[in-house]
Amino acid sequence: MAQAVTELRGVLDGSEPPAGLTHPDLLELHRRMVLLRVFDERSVVFQRQGRIGTYAIFWNHEAIQAGATFALQDRDWIFPSYRESAIGLTRGLPVETVLQWWRGHPSGWWSPDEWNLASICVPIGTHVPHAAGLAWGKKLRGEDTVAMAFFGDGATSEGAFHEGVNFAAVMGAPAVFVCNNNQWAISTPIEAQTRAESLADKAVGYGIPGVRVDGLDVLAVYEAARDAVERARAGGGPTLIEAVHYRAAPHATADDPSAYVDPVRVEQERARECVGRYEEFLMRTGVLNAERAEQVRAEAEQALREGIAAAEAEPAPDVELLFEHAYVDPPPSMRDG
Repeated sequence: MAQAVTELRGVLDGSEPPAGLTHPDLLELHRRMVLLRVFDERSVVFQRQGRIGTYAIFWNHEAIQAGATFALQDRDWIFPSYRESAIGLTRGLPVETVLQWWRGHPSGWWSPDEWNLASICVPIGTHVPHAAGLAWGKKLRGEDTVAMAFFGDGATSEGAFHEGVNFAAVMGAPAVFVCNNNQWAISTPIEAQTRAESLADKAVGYGIPGVRVDGLDVLAVYEAARDAVERARAGGGPTLIEAVHYRAAPHATADDPSAYVDPVRVEQERARECVGRYEEFLMRTGVLNAERAEQVRAEAEQALREGIAAAEAEPAPDVELLFEHAYVDPPPSMRDG
């Protein structure tokens, strides 16, 4: 019978990274985290400047995104929610493509099968069954592809989460379900959602393994994801990973968290943010130095400058695209505007 691991798994407080990770691997993880961090920070600025639309902030979630996806192969699929909008950057998706998605421009749409990256899912949890279905389909075809879906703690209260995870479990689908438990579903705290002691406990009901990890420890996230991916690829079925931390930024640029969060707790959490914590580990172990860290940050900042310039250089979209694949003959009322 499956059993949830309710204690938090951590690595960074020790001195040894997970087996198999080389120094170049550790530095690549750092580069990806910094790129995601800079994308998020600059996107908030772009939104305030009116250059992109309302934006879902993922500051301090980079350890989850970079750590979990680092366990995947290029043939594996990623199913992001809006909180992972920039996760395609870990696969080389152009910065401007993601920015254009937030600008509502057609050049922000990509073909999922070119990147093995599903479209960004805004409805809560509806992509969990999609990931389960793709994983099952790959299994039926005899392929060893794994599907990894990301979602927040709020999604575990949705029916689509139950349906998707239960289906994957019954079918033995090669899927990994990564729950980003930042303890807030917008303004709803985790204790108002469930009486379970941990969200990983929900795995027991589906007969699959459930693991809790420190969501600010990129190596712990990677280690849990690596084990889950290996298990899925070997035919062992899905795993639920609960990455636990505390949301240290607003839900989105339209959110005012001061109405519902404890500012003291937020400042405590910000002080132990995941990128700085990982950099400290790398410097302590001699893998990274200050000069290299500054260079990585500078390269990420340059990528964002070039990305917003490329996005804004695109011509305005043709409004006919709104109707092209929806109606053969659009109703006259839709053309009047």
